[in-house]
Amino acid sequence: MKKLDKDRFDSFINTGNKVVEFSADWCVDCKRVAPDMPGIAAKFASQFEFGELDVDESRTIAEEYNVKGIPTFIVFKDGKEVGRLPSRYAKTKEQIEAFLEEYSETKE
Repeated sequence: MKKLDKDRFDSFINTGNKVVEFSADWCVDCKRVAPDMPGIAAKFASQFEFGELDVDESRTIAEEYNVKGIPTFIVFKDGKEVGRLPSRYAKTKEQIEAFLEEYSETKE
């Protein structure tokens, strides 16, 4: 997963199919799913490129996308948001994978 910041965020999401995990170092749920993220990213590598944005370091972007809880996963297609998995549904590997399966068709 690419580490994103305010300088790299727009260019990252601008083209193609991207998934951005909005997270923070102190977030318990983020730490809970972190060990699963490399496997999830590998499983969906043919459909999405993955990035991670620390909401504390890039607060304005989190506010711009109305991210209220973390982790939140947003799927972008050519710079436009096409799907969102809010924190209340992003607690397990299974929830994250089911969400990505649903949006993997956005590649077409």
